[in-house]
Amino acid sequence: MKIAVAIKSVPDTETKIVVAPGGRAIDESNVTFVVNPYDEYALEEALRIREAQGSGEVIVVTVGPDRAAQALRTCLAAGADAAVHVKDAAAEAADALGIAKILAAVMKTMAPDLILTGKYAIGGDHQLVPAMLAELLGMPHVAVVTKLQISGAQASAEREIEGAIEVVETPLPCVVTAQKGLNEPRYASLKGIMAAKKKPIEEKSLAGLGLDAAAVAPKIVWEKLELPARKGAGKILKGEDDAAGAARELVRLLHDEAKVI
Repeated sequence: MKIAVAIKSVPDTETKIVVAPGGRAIDESNVTFVVNPYDEYALEEALRIREAQGSGEVIVVTVGPDRAAQALRTCLAAGADAAVHVKDAAAEAADALGIAKILAAVMKTMAPDLILTGKYAIGGDHQLVPAMLAELLGMPHVAVVTKLQISGAQASAEREIEGAIEVVETPLPCVVTAQKGLNEPRYASLKGIMAAKKKPIEEKSLAGLGLDAAAVAPKIVWEKLELPARKGAGKILKGEDDAAGAARELVRLLHDEAKVI
């Protein structure tokens, strides 16, 4: 069974974000990039399916600049068999639809039995690419999955909905997006890290996939990025001996200073 896992290199959640000059991108000079956390669940599920079946191939795929190769190496160290890196200057400005088109072109060359990815990539939080990818490939799509079972050419997936568990059955191939709780991602072993250095990362360009810059030109562009306004310091009520006095002072502050009542 061939399983493709689409991943993305994203800023670590501990990173302090700084807007770059021009205000239309983040300054990446001091940013630590990691594998998107939700994609880690997708990779782990792919590895478990391969192990349960006793054979198969897990291939990780990403679109991004040179730094994205490190995320692929991390996945290879965890146990993926091979990786595909679409690296093209024209792809770096692509929006969700453009990325979906690129991934769809890659998947057509691979013909995987199953495509797994995270429910969305942190940072953009669009949650658009997997559904677009499935539509472009003409495949069924099951989102936000917390349990997945593969039996022959059939998949059974569970999704948490309000007050219940929804079970979706679909034929393969299909696109499935992973939610937290699907599994517990493994850590890469020293042996895995060493082995990852010898595993292949195939680089592809847009031209090599039969695409050009116009095909992935963004329909949506960032006009401006800015950090949230800094919050003012809180105020602690002092010198009030009873709850009634504290309440009166609070009302006064809300009326006279905050102007909210």
